Amino acid sequence: MAAKNASSTSRRQFLGGSMAAATALSLASTWNPMSAADPAKSKEPLECLDYGYSFLCCPKSFNSVRFWVESRTILIDEANDSRTVIYQCASCKSESTFAKTDLFLDPNYDFMPIFGGKDLLIFRRHAYLNDDYRQLVKAESVWGDPTVKAPLARNVFEVSTFEQIRDTTAAGIPLVAQTEIHNEQTGLKAILEYPVKTMNIDRDHDIYQVDTGPLALPDLTRQHESPLGTTNLAFVAFNQPDFAYFVVEQPTSIEQDEVEITKVYHYSHPIRLTTHNRLLAIPLPQ
Repeated sequence: MAAKNASSTSRRQFLGGSMAAATALSLASTWNPMSAADPAKSKEPLECLDYGYSFLCCPKSFNSVRFWVESRTILIDEANDSRTVIYQCASCKSESTFAKTDLFLDPNYDFMPIFGGKDLLIFRRHAYLNDDYRQLVKAESVWGDPTVKAPLARNVFEVSTFEQIRDTTAAGIPLVAQTEIHNEQTGLKAILEYPVKTMNIDRDHDIYQVDTGPLALPDLTRQHESPLGTTNLAFVAFNQPDFAYFVVEQPTSIEQDEVEITKVYHYSHPIRLTTHNRLLAIPLPQ
């Protein structure tokens, strides 16, 4: 996000910001969120996870670990109408679990699990370009097949106009995005669903922009034996309903004076995909 210099703030901008704050307080207590629903789309069932209560619970006795679900991807193979739900879980750090001392490994690395079907994809990101960055195994062999504790959110409604998105954002109402991508050649489709962690609102020009991640992005240009075989970590940004940009974690050069010094795993090389994006709001508890 780009920030403006505070010294350039005009009186009009200051008043606008004050009004926005007042609007947020008012909306949070008095706004009826169901009035934002689009009647033309009311026949379509709206569902998304309640990410505040979504976990995967693993059964192995030596470590009955629970992972928070950070996003989900529904991978659809149109050839046989099969669906696989992929759960991308929150990242943690490498650790000596249940040790008496030195609980974190040194050198340390980022650790992220993604579950899909019977498979488990583990990402390990070191400070350098490590060979074991990606490990695809059977979930049962690690912590056992997890139990999904992922309830659906209640009374979900869609916000589609700028005014609806602006006011829902100002009111502090949770937003969940769904981004659908499709490849006609392979017949693969994916619905990416994720809570919107960062929402940008330009009230001067009536523009919004979602910026969120990480999430599980499958490569729909190729088939794989495992539903997780082509899955990568990515961040997404969009400000229109029909396209999105993704920046994917991948080997990325670090250069000095146009000379490559080393490579690391980093989010780089943005791509644009044709998508169908929609924003779902979850009403605040009464």
